[in-house]
Amino acid sequence: MHIQESVLEFVCGVKSALPESGKPEFAFAGKSNVGKSSLLNALVNRKALARTSAQPGKTQTINFYRVNGLVYFVDLPGYGYANASEEAKAAWGRMIERYLHQSPQLCAVFLLVDIRHEPSANDCLMYDWIVEQGLKPLIVATKADKIKRSQLKAREKLIREKLGCAEGVPLIPFSSETKQGREELFHLVDELLRGC
Repeated sequence: MHIQESVLEFVCGVKSALPESGKPEFAFAGKSNVGKSSLLNALVNRKALARTSAQPGKTQTINFYRVNGLVYFVDLPGYGYANASEEAKAAWGRMIERYLHQSPQLCAVFLLVDIRHEPSANDCLMYDWIVEQGLKPLIVATKADKIKRSQLKAREKLIREKLGCAEGVPLIPFSSETKQGREELFHLVDELLRGC
């Protein structure tokens, strides 16, 4: 996929109706500060299309980015943000669940996990939930530039084991700094688009 155009088209809050985009959607899920917004910016070659922050919990809405007029990349709020109130966390959880459950255009969910750490209980729950919904889980192990190349295979194995990945579930080590994994990710999107 060659990116020619990317634009933020829809923003959904807790009470907003989901847009009827009419185009295939790929959602990006993961815990707060795992690098969803950085990944989206790296994918579309824009520094600040998706707002990034060192402070977790920055994305509090569901943001729909139209890419090349053909597809939407959907940035979901991060889960597991400790400093948010229980009420806010529950509302974000319901909003994410409603989107994943109700969007007729959703093709697949990219689950982002930090390659430096073992997947959390929330990551495992999200993985199981994606599978239970009959959606395709695709694992993106972010911050791959922060570990030694020699550690890569062992970290991938740990992530697969902890999440309980089924045979054949793609896992792409990714770095928004070096763009490692960008082409593999686009290849997956192209493949999935043919089946959407």
